[in-house]
Amino acid sequence: MLTGLDRLLAEDSLAKRVRGTKLALLAHPASLTRDLVHAADAMIGLGAKPQIIFGPEHGYGGESQDLIGVGDAHDRYGTPVKSLYGATEEDLAPTAEDLADVDLLVIDLQDVGARYYTFVWTAVLAAHAAAKLGKRVLILERPNPIGCAPSSLEGRRQLPAFCSFVGLFPVPVRHALTLAEIVAWRAAEEKIPAEQIEIVRTADFDRTLHAPAWDRPFVPPSPNMPTYDTALVYPGACLLEGTNLSEGRGTTRPFEMFGAPWIDGAKLAHAFARLEFAGVRARPITFKPTFQKHAGEICGGVFVHVTDPLAFRPVASYLALLALAHEQNREKFEFRTEAYEFVDDIPAIDLLTGDTEARALITTGAPPEEIAKVIATLRKGDAEIVRAARDAADALAAR
Repeated sequence: MLTGLDRLLAEDSLAKRVRGTKLALLAHPASLTRDLVHAADAMIGLGAKPQIIFGPEHGYGGESQDLIGVGDAHDRYGTPVKSLYGATEEDLAPTAEDLADVDLLVIDLQDVGARYYTFVWTAVLAAHAAAKLGKRVLILERPNPIGCAPSSLEGRRQLPAFCSFVGLFPVPVRHALTLAEIVAWRAAEEKIPAEQIEIVRTADFDRTLHAPAWDRPFVPPSPNMPTYDTALVYPGACLLEGTNLSEGRGTTRPFEMFGAPWIDGAKLAHAFARLEFAGVRARPITFKPTFQKHAGEICGGVFVHVTDPLAFRPVASYLALLALAHEQNREKFEFRTEAYEFVDDIPAIDLLTGDTEARALITTGAPPEEIAKVIATLRKGDAEIVRAARDAADALAAR
């Protein structure tokens, strides 16, 4: 398998697109070749040293935690590094001044297959900003670590009023797409001229395969996405951010483990086992987060073990677990009310699930399996959006 970056270096017809250009690069720690050479160094090797580098949420170097604004800096070559995740929404896209001295924006970001993961929306905003200024855009595709099989689609798309930086445009939660395909879809919807945007697609990639079959290391794209196992649970586990349950940040296995000081892990695991969800088991644990929610407190909870990645449905599984945690202690379970990803008038859980229904069902005590089925099931038209994105990427594939 060769990613877009690998192909750019291996195929002269593609390398010509960047040689001698004044380019900007949008990248992060996982923007690596098969041999673990970073995209910035690869561009220099092609004779196209970036004039400016953009970093998404968590920073170009991936040092910052979630929801923490990142400042501007310089890389080891002295190249300006502009943060696209600052203090306000206005900081989420490059400005005309940022792009004034470049001809080409190269985007190389590793996504993890869930609409909440903000890198894809940074890519969409950056591509739009560059195209609006008449700059060319070249997207170096990377595969989806949790696979692109149509059967893996899960979690209905959000209603338009609930679009935010954890889902700028309506797509399913587990979208079975690559970042490049989503950017291509938005480019088609916005009628960006085809001559302004190209995609170097991943070669020799079976879309049904997951990261362990790539025969290359899984490189953490952000601080709390350390392993493929984390990525696999993330489409469901990110929903924890909308509650006062610790999602395991401040531990070595975020998102796979979660809980709170008032959760009885054994009781929660037993209740979940009775629901007989496929491909997953919950093991009772205790843990102590070192930062963020319940930092320094011993929490009861569960560790989510995926026993069959192809059968596992993360959105349904974690919705059921959330409902069971609420059922266990309705007095202490709370939904997040503080601002979340630049939005302060809509609860985080509603932004993540895409409307108010999941919160209402959990609050009123609907059966966990019913909540999981209703919210995880696709809306009419969801699959068509996914197909449109794939077709759009094919149309923009660099030849």
